[in-house]
Amino acid sequence: MRKPIIAGNWKMYKTPQEAVAFVNAIKDRLAALPAAERVVCPPYVALPSVQAALAGTDIAVGAQDVHWQEEGAYTSQIAPGMLRGLVKHVIVGHSETREYQGVTDEMVNRKAKAALAHGLHPIIAVGESLAINEAGQTQQFVERQIRAAFDGIPAEALASIVVAYEPIWAIGTGRSASGEQANAIIGSIRAILADLYGHEHAEAMRIQYGGSVKPGNMAEFMSQPHIDGALVGGASLQEDSFVDLVRIAIEAKGLA
Repeated sequence: MRKPIIAGNWKMYKTPQEAVAFVNAIKDRLAALPAAERVVCPPYVALPSVQAALAGTDIAVGAQDVHWQEEGAYTSQIAPGMLRGLVKHVIVGHSETREYQGVTDEMVNRKAKAALAHGLHPIIAVGESLAINEAGQTQQFVERQIRAAFDGIPAEALASIVVAYEPIWAIGTGRSASGEQANAIIGSIRAILADLYGHEHAEAMRIQYGGSVKPGNMAEFMSQPHIDGALVGGASLQEDSFVDLVRIAIEAKGLA
């Protein structure tokens, strides 16, 4: 069975002091739930202190984005080598970076390749807008994103990659896809990966759902066969909520 992965994307929340207080408050409770991979993705300025606070645990740290260049005149950007030793995972292609920072499918591909070259594990986010969803074009749109993101990435790198399907209309809106809807799209993503890399590789890939995930609907998503975890925003910012998400995921997959 694929090991569930629950990643908290803290976005632009929590100062370094708040971030450290948060992980110190939950790390013992999360350590008691090793059947799922647990990841926290704080803002860049909190990464060193959070990484230090979690040293000696098996709770992973992730960054929220990365640039594809090794270095250069890219004000405000973070090179992959700067994250080495601080994080295990890095989110690339989140819809908010696509919308607010002009990140394209080609850039997502370059970011993923740069992360892999530095030993980082990309969480590649894909997902459609409400207009695309209502037009019945979700599957075609997400397929284009997946094929572009994985262009030129070899099969041997797949074990280091997680995909996150996040319908844009469900992020931070309180709306979410149903478990069946999310499972259907994630199943289609797995079929695309099978076309690219073969059935065995596709079945081994972990694919998360994201978009207004909370303890109240976590079991619905995690009970679906293709959904291997969640990329969580707001619900990952509260101590009890984040721990509950991990616990529910483990229970829903029969790993408790």
